[in-house]
Amino acid sequence: MNPERIFESFPAPSYRGNQEQALRDIRDAFAAGNDVVLVRAPTGSGKSLLARAIAGCARTIDEADPVEASGAYYTTPQVSQLDDVASDDLLADLNVIRGKSNYTCILPEERNTPVNQAPCVRERGYDCSVKHRCPYFSDRAIASNRSIAAMTLAYFMQTAGSEVFRKRDVVVVDEAHGLAEWAEMYATIQLGPRTVPFWEDLRVPDLEDEGIDRAVRYAENLASTCERRKDDLLAQEAFSPAEVRERDRLQELIGELEWFVSDYRDPQSPTTWLVDQSEPSASTRENNDSDEPAGGPLTIKPMNPEKYLQHTVWDRGNKFALLSATILNKAAFCRQVGLTPDDVALVDVSHTFPVENRPLYDVTQGKMTYEHRDDTTPKIARTIVRIMQEHPDEKGLIHAHSYAIQEQLADLLRDFGVGERIRVHDRDSRDADLEEWKACDDPDVFISVKMEEALDLKGDLCRWQVLCKAPFLNTGDSRVAHRLEEGQWAWYYRSSLRTVIQACGRVIRAPEDYGSTYIADSSLVDLFDRAQTDMPDWFEAQVDRMSTPELPPFEPRAALSGGGHSGRSSSSGSNATGGGRTRSSGSTDSGGSTSSTGSGSSTSRSRRSRRGRSSDSSPLADVWDTER
Repeated sequence: MNPERIFESFPAPSYRGNQEQALRDIRDAFAAGNDVVLVRAPTGSGKSLLARAIAGCARTIDEADPVEASGAYYTTPQVSQLDDVASDDLLADLNVIRGKSNYTCILPEERNTPVNQAPCVRERGYDCSVKHRCPYFSDRAIASNRSIAAMTLAYFMQTAGSEVFRKRDVVVVDEAHGLAEWAEMYATIQLGPRTVPFWEDLRVPDLEDEGIDRAVRYAENLASTCERRKDDLLAQEAFSPAEVRERDRLQELIGELEWFVSDYRDPQSPTTWLVDQSEPSASTRENNDSDEPAGGPLTIKPMNPEKYLQHTVWDRGNKFALLSATILNKAAFCRQVGLTPDDVALVDVSHTFPVENRPLYDVTQGKMTYEHRDDTTPKIARTIVRIMQEHPDEKGLIHAHSYAIQEQLADLLRDFGVGERIRVHDRDSRDADLEEWKACDDPDVFISVKMEEALDLKGDLCRWQVLCKAPFLNTGDSRVAHRLEEGQWAWYYRSSLRTVIQACGRVIRAPEDYGSTYIADSSLVDLFDRAQTDMPDWFEAQVDRMSTPELPPFEPRAALSGGGHSGRSSSSGSNATGGGRTRSSGSTDSGGSTSSTGSGSSTSRSRRSRRGRSSDSSPLADVWDTER
């Protein structure tokens, strides 16, 4: 790697914000001998441009000996982020490659067949006459031979050990804050009717008493069964599309199971494995002719899979740059991903968006934990109507956190008479519904689920948003429960804060942009206090300026008229001080609902204690059972 090339590798014709200083700091960090550099850059810093500049510092083929790695990888866990890179003219030399299922076969009779089910994988010895023009193999050949190959983190991990995508000199991971969680997810093994092709033929033990050791023995036996089934398939001369899917799934399953068994039995492995088992189906219980009780589907989960990351990420390059706005705690992040903090440099990029253009507003209506949700959600729905009145001509985004909350809010808002301005999505149509909402010119409000990251709503695409629930991790998840049993509450709150910070960046994407974020769940205010020590300074400035807004009285017709309020002065960017038009947190609207209850916040939160937690109550009381 030659860090001195970082400026000439920057793809834009000029710098904006703090990009030039960031490049200088990154160059110096690598020049000092660090193999890993964390780049903590807030929304709008142009992380993709920084990433391209870093990748351009990789050793070239001409500079490398035959045995030395050259070139660079760019990878990101977010498909939408890769789409943005692929469409950016400034990043045209990042050669994108995706998985086979994203490409369609070009043979005349196979026009609707994805490449991973095409004749070349269905028929033994098939000689494709158009392989040189196949979109997948063409993209793969280009990406493997060019200096910078770009791919999703999933594809990057899956190609570990590949002869095509070998070790390179530099690896750049964008949106790297969730690297440990993504690794845990990729290394998780799901054993059930949807993932094991012959599930109904299996006898699954009940692991309640024997737990992990029995699971290891079962995994060994299942891997052997999968091998036999795969061998039977491979004996055929040709495969149907369904058999191709089964063959590929069996191969994947064999690799997962063998990895689990090997890692568990390795005394040097740092990975802790957990096993969850669901209840068996009624048919499984009825067909059980053994004296031993039958078990249900299994989920085998790794915690802090350092060994998995070593193989899939750290062995893939010489130098690494990990970029994100929300790597909140360097030491904790390094421990999670298997790095030694003393061997890792941190480069902080300052925020260049004026804090008055990104105000936070306290409209808390109570807690959204499961036991309080039925009381709090109607109050939040009324508050959303008043926010819609405040922004009658501007598009808004509601972060509902779960589909159950989304459905309840949508029903309430329709009952209030503002349904014509409301849009929702389901699990299958989320991307299409999102794009349709973004493309519309009307000031519609989109109630979203899990869209806190990788969503660019610049300018008039969205001017305001509401966070309806603190995004706490599900305490019913065994990994989360295990960590909390060990007292890792700082990690828990840090994870939630990271999601909030990501969400706050959706509606303001440039220094001249502006957008308001309304906080509706009082647990969010408590989260800010509990996780304060891990807040970036630029986000703490937002929290310190948080105020209670003066919303108009509840009048649903005004939310549809396009008249009424012309938009808050702070939202328009002309007087966005975050402390202008306010009312006390106990004031009520004409409908009798409280404009801000349960938080105990004053008009401004600039007097927040720097000692951290604001309550001596049990942390679990605020977060238990968050996913229902």
